[in-house]
Amino acid sequence: MIRKITAPLAGLFLFASPALAQQAASATPAVQDADPAMWVVKDDDTTIYLFGTFHALKPGLSWFDDAVRQAFDKSDTAVFEIDTSDTAAIQAAAMKYGISKQAEPFTARMTAKQKATYEAALQKLGVPPTALDRMKPWLAGVTLTTLGVQKAGFDPKQGAEATLVEAAKQAGKRIDTLETADQQLGFFDSLSEEEQIRFLVETAEEMDEPAAMLDRMIRYWAAGAPEELGKLINDELTASPDLAKILLYDRNERWAHQIKAMLDKPGTVFIAVGAGHLAGPKDVQADLAKLGVKATRVDYD
Repeated sequence: MIRKITAPLAGLFLFASPALAQQAASATPAVQDADPAMWVVKDDDTTIYLFGTFHALKPGLSWFDDAVRQAFDKSDTAVFEIDTSDTAAIQAAAMKYGISKQAEPFTARMTAKQKATYEAALQKLGVPPTALDRMKPWLAGVTLTTLGVQKAGFDPKQGAEATLVEAAKQAGKRIDTLETADQQLGFFDSLSEEEQIRFLVETAEEMDEPAAMLDRMIRYWAAGAPEELGKLINDELTASPDLAKILLYDRNERWAHQIKAMLDKPGTVFIAVGAGHLAGPKDVQADLAKLGVKATRVDYD
């Protein structure tokens, strides 16, 4: 379940492994067409596109074309969750919020079963058992997720954010963000240590199935099937309501208010956020509707 929540978030892939990234990029699969869902919000002088992304993809998926490319090219401003190209800011936030000041590592406060599960995951990834001891549990969980998806062949450099940020810079577009790195990583740090350890242990339990789960999620994304993607992401969220509230629902609500405010300024805006924020019963579109703003699905035909 944890992987379902974290996969759509932008700031997760903090500690990329060059060796694993090179391994993931070594294959050259046939190009597959993808048509991810996109929505548009309009008033008399403002157009805002909402595009859901995945932050690590396998090579060979052709999604930045057709309606997505046309909407992007029309836009004056590109808006992301955070600026994923600002690695210095992300690393600084990770150090600020993710490194523990406690004398004992978090493993000292895990049950024997939790610790065994965690150490088994580290062993599968070839990571020494004490390598992440200085981290808080949430950052250790994020690091496991990063290494796990890279080992499964997913590359953050192939992700939608990396592609869109680079395209925006090359086109000279204004780049803005919905959050700062401090805010995004601070959401994890706001969880209790008990919830952080739960997050870490559930991540460790899923080390055997990152490829199958992410492949399924990305198939729905590529097929433009947000209903199926939303169900997959949300069907187990009731097991961790605090995590879902902090990482998804509260942020969706805040972003809806920010998007509504953008309608006050003329122009065309392309907003790219994790696909999980645009799928499910409490997605950004639903929060916009509560504010009287209609998001319409873009027809690729």
